[in-house]
Amino acid sequence: MRHLIRALIAAAALAATPAAAAEKPDPEARLARLLEGRVAGEPQKCITLSNVSSSQVIDETAIVYRIGSTLWVNRPEGGAESLDDDDILVTRTIGSQLCNIDTIELRDRSSRMYAGFVSLGDFIPYRRPATR
Repeated sequence: MRHLIRALIAAAALAATPAAAAEKPDPEARLARLLEGRVAGEPQKCITLSNVSSSQVIDETAIVYRIGSTLWVNRPEGGAESLDDDDILVTRTIGSQLCNIDTIELRDRSSRMYAGFVSLGDFIPYRRPATR
């Protein structure tokens, strides 16, 4: 039993080393992979929240909202360094739209403690090109 506990502790320590952290892809590369094959459209000031089917945080970089087959990328004007894909986004809006003047509070998923906030920027739509 002691050998099993030692092995588990050693495995946990190994997983926490910088080598394990290095396996996580660069945020810009992760975003590029997500947008691969899509074309950017004209930036918009707002999106309608009720149409959003999912959102994804790209660490220290962007928030990606999915509306239908379109991905809307928001690169925050401020606080992007606080973005962590393990945080919960707390969005409070007036009305049904999320706009570039809004802020989003970040909460730690485990403790629910405040983890920062971001000031949103414009929303850039990325769509797949029409096939002929």
